[in-house]
Parts: sequence; structure tokens; C-alpha cells
Amino acid sequence: MKQNYDLEERLIDFSVSVIEIVDKMPNSKAGNHLASQLVRSGTSVALNYGEAQAAESRRDFVHKMKVVLKELRESFNNLRIIKKALLFQPIEALDKILDENNQLISIFVKSIETAESKQGKNKY
Repeated sequence: MKQNYDLEERLIDFSVSVIEIVDKMPNSKAGNHLASQLVRSGTSVALNYGEAQAAESRRDFVHKMKVVLKELRESFNNLRIIKKALLFQPIEALDKILDENNQLISIFVKSIETAESKQGKNKY
């Protein structure tokens, strides 16, 4: 149970970091567009993970975990664009959240694979 709590806390911390980045981005067309996209995908991960914890079946759990993974991947690419376009400083802060984002992606890929194998599927 503690492990789930730690992952939930990591996702909440990730979402808070996203909010902090978005609030410091430039007020430009590109800045506003990317900030808007990032705040949606980056904060939805913690919320969707909460939904997965209340899944009604293993199949429902896998589906909701895949939604979290999709949002993490979207956030990762968005952060990469923000970094390359120099829309946020310091770059080191982006590197830190990109690393955390990548670690979370790896965790969810493995969790989905495990859940699917227990479900009798090995499809991913």
C-alpha cells in the first residue's frame, strides 16, 4: 500500500512542478498554447491515477493506466518542445522534470505490462 502512496505523491509532485513551470512561461502565442496543453496533460496524470486506483476490474485498471501513460508521453514531448524553443528558464529545471517524467513513463509501462500479463494478455 505504501508503494501506491509513493507513486501517487510523485504524480502529485509532478503535477505541481508542471503548474510552476506553466505559470512562469512567456505570455506569447506559443507560450500560451504550450502552457495550456501542458497544464492539462501534466495535471491529469495524478487525477487519472486516482481513477485507476478505483478501477472496477483489471481491464478497467489497465485502460486507466494507459490513459495516464498517454498523458505522461504528451507532457514529455510538450516539455521537450518548451525546452528546445527556450520558452522556460532555467533549463536545468526542465531537465529535472523531464527526467522525472521519463522515470514515470518507465514505471507505467512496466505496471501496464505486469497488469496485462496477469490479465492473460501480453498485448501492449
